[in-house]
Amino acid sequence: MMPETFTCTSISGNGISWVDEIIGSGYMKDVYLSPDRSYVVQMLKTRPDQNGIDRLRSLIFEKRYTIFLAAGGDYWRRLFVWPADMIDHNGRVGLVVPAYPKAFYFEHGQAPGSPLELKGKEKHGKWFATGWHRSCLDPRELGTWWSHIQMLVQLAQAVRLLHAVGLAHSDLSYKTVLLDPSRGSACVIDVDGLVVPGQFPPEVEGTPDFIAPEVIATRHLRFDDPLRKRPNRSTDQHALAVLIYMYLLYRHPLRGRKVHDRDDSERDETLSMGERALFVEHPSDRSNRIRLEDERKVNRKWCDTDKVPYEVLGPYLTPLVERAFITGLHAPGERPSAGEWEDALARTVDLLVPCGNARCEQKWFVLRSTPGQHCPFCGT
Repeated sequence: MMPETFTCTSISGNGISWVDEIIGSGYMKDVYLSPDRSYVVQMLKTRPDQNGIDRLRSLIFEKRYTIFLAAGGDYWRRLFVWPADMIDHNGRVGLVVPAYPKAFYFEHGQAPGSPLELKGKEKHGKWFATGWHRSCLDPRELGTWWSHIQMLVQLAQAVRLLHAVGLAHSDLSYKTVLLDPSRGSACVIDVDGLVVPGQFPPEVEGTPDFIAPEVIATRHLRFDDPLRKRPNRSTDQHALAVLIYMYLLYRHPLRGRKVHDRDDSERDETLSMGERALFVEHPSDRSNRIRLEDERKVNRKWCDTDKVPYEVLGPYLTPLVERAFITGLHAPGERPSAGEWEDALARTVDLLVPCGNARCEQKWFVLRSTPGQHCPFCGT
């Protein structure tokens, strides 16, 4: 039996149809496809309160117009998948969201011999964040180091724009970005949780690995405790720095060998990523260096911070890494802004040179002013 098709009138007066078959489901939403596949309807599992409804209205009918109808709106539309309308059907609230651009679905998919079936699936950011994830992919999906910098410029631009119009993402992570390294493109998704500081507070804390240390360190406090830190622009800045570090060096900046509680893994995680978070490449405290024997073999090249240190990022990105994970790790006001990352990434493009090794996976590296210059990725 063919699934039924429902139709209703949206908040803005448009006719919206969807096929009654869930194509995806998460913690907060069930996703249905439109008959012509041009958009999806994301039905919220729990009906928002009036403040939540007002927040969604603001994002769809105010902030969206501010961004996409202004000068340069066509460019910004490429960097977001933004809800375009909202429905209220049989007591459930749904968001009408454009379908992802074709570039953000795997064309070739998994590597030859891999048991995974990725062809046609979404290019969520996690697939490009570690050496192991990248090894699962067809090499034609990986792009080059140059194309990675290009897509990170776009990611930084998207975050800069959100902050410029008074928004914070609140859950920036490799689950909420789509990437296409083969073309150097990036796109931010799941923007229905955006925070409007002072008006609409955050509904989530973020995704593990990307939550700022101050949020983790204070989440034991009551929700209304003024000392409890909630997602905002500075926590976005932390998450953006983590993403940039991972997409250029394929390792996490805080997950090293240091153990804070051997008897309680949950407390150890809270301390490691919260109040005692320590950069794995801290210049004066080596206690959290990555233990290579704990890593998958395919990850070890990237996790060897002595052979591929963050300094290979060059003169513009290196100081920002230090501000993000040394001086600014526990001092949010010291973190680089999205605009600073955008500028440093764009300037770094001018320093890229091609590797002379045709088999080098990264193809490009930053020319630095040190003697004995060689490709840090393949040694050529």
